[in-house]
Amino acid sequence: MKSLLSTSAILALLSSTSLMAANLTIPMSFEYLALDGQQIETNSFKHKSDLNLTTGTHKIAIRYHDMVQDDFSDSQSFIKSAPFIVTLNVDGDFNYTLYPATGEVVKRPKSFAKKPEIIITREDKGSVSYSVENTQLEEASFIANLFGGNKVADIDAMSAHATSSNPAVNYTATTSAPVSPTVAATAVTVNQLNTDNSPKATNPAQAEQMLQYWWLQADEKTRKEFMGWAIKQL
Repeated sequence: MKSLLSTSAILALLSSTSLMAANLTIPMSFEYLALDGQQIETNSFKHKSDLNLTTGTHKIAIRYHDMVQDDFSDSQSFIKSAPFIVTLNVDGDFNYTLYPATGEVVKRPKSFAKKPEIIITREDKGSVSYSVENTQLEEASFIANLFGGNKVADIDAMSAHATSSNPAVNYTATTSAPVSPTVAATAVTVNQLNTDNSPKATNPAQAEQMLQYWWLQADEKTRKEFMGWAIKQL
């Protein structure tokens, strides 16, 4: 009986250990896009800061995404970097933390967005095996998405492809080449606007709030493109 109990206990311990996972935490100014070829579902109103990872090597697409004060007005706008791919070797049930190489606060967001540099540490102060590759993947502009339909590539889909085991395209930027920031935060296709799952305003006040929200999400170039399109609709 004692032998049977011991064997059962060992099997239970091994089973629970196999289910344990590591965790990667990112700051509010970063967002997950994809993991090992799969898009990561996120919510615009709730930041996803933690990502559970099993033992082994993982490719994670992340980008810098923050709100900054406009240089020429009192308004604020969002700035986004192109996705960068983190290849992280997880060798145990550890808690990892990603943060900007410049420190907890990014002092020059626009410069940082052009070429994000990050550091990953482990809670137990152990060594971390990882590499970072910047990409030149860009979201299509608002106008391109508006009139391009399903032909316009989605940044999440491209990021998922870039984190797959055998990407068919070269997505890596050289260290000397500038990395272009992503363009649109508000890009939605006409088909998406017509789907039952897309957000809809039930009254003029709600519609105004939605417009204000997406306006704050957009960068300067996207706002100009939207204004040009909106003026033509008058």
